[in-house]
Amino acid sequence: MDKIIIAIGGGELREKQTSEIDRQISGLVKKKCEGRRPTALFVGTASHDSMPYYNSFHKTYTGLFGLKTDCALTVYGEMNYEKIEGKFQKADMIYVGGGDTLFMLDSWEKSGIKKLILDAYDRGVVICGLSAGAICWFDEMFTDSAGAEYEFKKALGVLSGGACPHFDKRKADFENKITDAVVNQYICIEDLSAVMFVNGVLNCASDSAGNSYVANVKNGEISYNIISKSDFSQS
Repeated sequence: MDKIIIAIGGGELREKQTSEIDRQISGLVKKKCEGRRPTALFVGTASHDSMPYYNSFHKTYTGLFGLKTDCALTVYGEMNYEKIEGKFQKADMIYVGGGDTLFMLDSWEKSGIKKLILDAYDRGVVICGLSAGAICWFDEMFTDSAGAEYEFKKALGVLSGGACPHFDKRKADFENKITDAVVNQYICIEDLSAVMFVNGVLNCASDSAGNSYVANVKNGEISYNIISKSDFSQS
């Protein structure tokens, strides 16, 4: 079964800014489930398990697109591992919300959630994420989680290269800091855009308002190539 990761650059779920991307993701997951109603699991570790965030997710993925939704409360010290493991086993799709990326990765490492997510990915569960939940899968990520300034930080290494979210807002900071990067190829994703990787290989960007780019870095210089768009639900 194909292993899929969809990385969303940014946008407010509660304001339905990403609804076109969410529609495409829902359609893709429904197709994989071949007529069975899919279950979408929300992982809000980066937002410290914000319930208003989950409610926005539920209103979108259940209210608009008809998926069953559930929430995994994963903040270290407050979770029930066996209960969470059962939810991961039932999920057809996992959506990782935005927030504090470094806190999220540290919590996953300590609590065992990292293994549950990576095992789900290996089983063919569709993995999606926005902002923090988008960049964590790469070798390296451009984030401000460590403090006031943006920095390049090590990520999970599921996907090769690096990633920058909110690229329409962070392009200048990204270019000013690029000599600090370890990897030489970045996926730069604007708000209202998403990119899909299939079996670790870049497939396409979402057919939505924003754009995404492959940024190649050589001797401190950056060249950008726009990623072609397609409707994920037709993949």
